[in-house]
Amino acid sequence: MRYNIADLFESVADAVPDRVALVSGDQRRTFAELDERATRLAHVLASQGVGPGDRIGLYLQNGAEYVETMLAAFKLRAVPANVNFRYVAEELRYLCRDAGMKGLIFDATALRRVEEAVSGLPDLGSFFIVGDDVTGDTTLEKALHFETALASASAKRHFAERSDDDLYVIYTGGTTGMPKGVMWRHEDAFHACLMAANPMGPPPSRPDEVAERAKAKAPIAMMTAAPLIHGAAQLGTLIALLQGHKAVISPRFDPHLVWQTIERERVMTLSLVGDAMARPLAEALAEDSSRYDTSSLLILSSAGAILSQGVKDQLRALLPKLALLDNYGASEVGSQGMDAGGVTKEGGIRFRMNANTVVLDDDLRRIEPGSGRVGRIALMGHIPLGYWNDPEKTAKTFVVADGVRYVVPGDLARPEADGTLTLFGRGSQCINSGGEKIFPEEVEGALKHHPDVFDAVVVGVPDARWGERVTAIVQPRAGARAPALEELTAHCKRLIAGYKVPRALHVVAEMKRSPAGKADYPWAKALAIAREKEEV
Repeated sequence: MRYNIADLFESVADAVPDRVALVSGDQRRTFAELDERATRLAHVLASQGVGPGDRIGLYLQNGAEYVETMLAAFKLRAVPANVNFRYVAEELRYLCRDAGMKGLIFDATALRRVEEAVSGLPDLGSFFIVGDDVTGDTTLEKALHFETALASASAKRHFAERSDDDLYVIYTGGTTGMPKGVMWRHEDAFHACLMAANPMGPPPSRPDEVAERAKAKAPIAMMTAAPLIHGAAQLGTLIALLQGHKAVISPRFDPHLVWQTIERERVMTLSLVGDAMARPLAEALAEDSSRYDTSSLLILSSAGAILSQGVKDQLRALLPKLALLDNYGASEVGSQGMDAGGVTKEGGIRFRMNANTVVLDDDLRRIEPGSGRVGRIALMGHIPLGYWNDPEKTAKTFVVADGVRYVVPGDLARPEADGTLTLFGRGSQCINSGGEKIFPEEVEGALKHHPDVFDAVVVGVPDARWGERVTAIVQPRAGARAPALEELTAHCKRLIAGYKVPRALHVVAEMKRSPAGKADYPWAKALAIAREKEEV
């Protein structure tokens, strides 16, 4: 047995076969059922020529089938590849070609998009349709219905020996460009993403300990509200499964559905992505705080985006016993740190990072804690191999200095004397206005503290005098009036320095974000520039 995700999951399934492993809406699977269905699918994939290293696309919304497909791919030493379910045919075609996909599993409602996207991709020959919403014939000659395929397949595990070096690829879109696949070895992913995010005591000295610990502990319910196309949601689900806990996923993000599920499944921990999910949840609960039994919920954590102070205050008022945690991490680093004390005077956020985290200057030298200098966060130790099919970006992000290999995703931070880091945000989004560096996250947090602001994204727009002008895109709360720039200026000046305050405002009916809740900065910047041209 190895530090291989399929090996580890099978060992847990054998140790606690009758426990509930997965819940998604009306779908429920015990560990034994989840393992058997994944095994059956793996055999079907193998019969269609899928083998070690082959990529399998998951063009799915949340459901048990998503998790079953991931596990089936791992069992074959194949590689599941997450695909944004909102992609149109051209975007889907790009990702299928970039990943060199051998198979694609998709929702029935996406059939016509898939037919259009896969024309001219001869290597993509294995198709599985999830759901019954198929109307008319399909041009996909060998397409199989997911449930029909599983019913006739073997439930026995006879698979080849697996490896610590098997690949787990997470496609990450970030805030710019088309997504890139982050390549993890299973062993590195286990230690950096699955162990670090939710430690099971001291690191196991052998893989067998994972199942032993799962059997020894009482199960709890751990829920993710984010879509499984997001790395944090995938990892959160795997964390629950490898601990023998009940992994709860929401079929779609609907605030009331999430609260209903928390009540029904007695969820103890909830993970989500930033204000885009946390604020609607708070708003739904505020409508009638006695409507749902939330007594089981002890921890709410955000990964991939930081919760604003305004949203934290709102949630604490509604759920005073709830622990609110900001987790620092990314698809390139796994779980790297946790909130250690809120926002500083400069607008940075204090995080306590793991022992393999350092801050590097522009010459890739480590910055000493307490020096007051700002650099880029770097991680060593268990890190990815690089980006799939992108050696240029790999060379920029994965660097070697003094014989040590680091991943440097781009976030700016200052190492403090007490061992914490003050995080200032992604350098690529930093606004330079008159020589002053302004981090959008800080300004967004101030804006979202206004009672009439539901969501906000801040960008830098070209300015002849200042280089860049701080510009806010704001979505008002439902039923609230749109706040004026002068009002927001006065509000923000009570929270942040004057040079950081937005100089321009554009109101939108709905903010554009990724399905996982991440800000779409290119869209926001393009919108601001276009509107300002119209006003000239």
